Amino acid sequence: MRIAAISDVHGNLPALDAVLADLATQHVDLVVNLGDLLSGAVRPQETADRLVELDALTVAGNHERQLLTWLRERMGASDRLAHDTITDRHRAWMARLPLTLEPADGVLAFHGSPTDDLVYLLETVDPGGARPATEAEVLDRLGAAAAVPLLLCGHTHLQRAMRLPTGALVLNPGSVGWPAYSDDSPHPHVMEAGSPHARYAVADDAGGSWSHEFRSVRYDWEAAAATADGNGRPDVAHALRTGRVGGAH
Repeated sequence: MRIAAISDVHGNLPALDAVLADLATQHVDLVVNLGDLLSGAVRPQETADRLVELDALTVAGNHERQLLTWLRERMGASDRLAHDTITDRHRAWMARLPLTLEPADGVLAFHGSPTDDLVYLLETVDPGGARPATEAEVLDRLGAAAAVPLLLCGHTHLQRAMRLPTGALVLNPGSVGWPAYSDDSPHPHVMEAGSPHARYAVADDAGGSWSHEFRSVRYDWEAAAATADGNGRPDVAHALRTGRVGGAH
């Protein structure tokens, strides 16, 4: 079986369309979407239309939870743009999304960890910033789920994989639509893909155990960045053009 994993589209329709065109050449059996679908600075409403039409197996991320449960006054700029432009039909679709799903036997998909949509699974944030998580940290965050042969996660926007002692493959496909961001929790840190490409991954069990390929796709990121600028988000525009957080390097 070949499974395409996409994540963290964040309302970037041009990036999503480029990824969908590329994965159409990959002869996959399933497409699994790992959440954080619409909140961003590009085109959330049109992205929602495309994702509803795609009807891929999809889990909810933290931004779906925030859009559905937070008051607008509490939302950040990315959630507010989505809140102000999506329709009740889009909200009803998001409300049906599970926190975890099993798209195939021996496969578990979720956004952060199986129990928390805000957990960084394959990265750890220390006072000095973000670093790759250790095997012990990943095992602790997964608990009993560490025995599942293929674990698909998103949230950190970075392509990363880890083979666990159980034989399981943990796979983060990176972000389709937002290659770099900064956050202050639990300590100030940046997550940077280092280039503006749209990213996803393909997992394949043809060899008897799960293997993976990371994909990086060119698209018109200048057009996406111009839209972000027009929406009052020069910070996102910089990330879309460079894959870096402005001022960080």
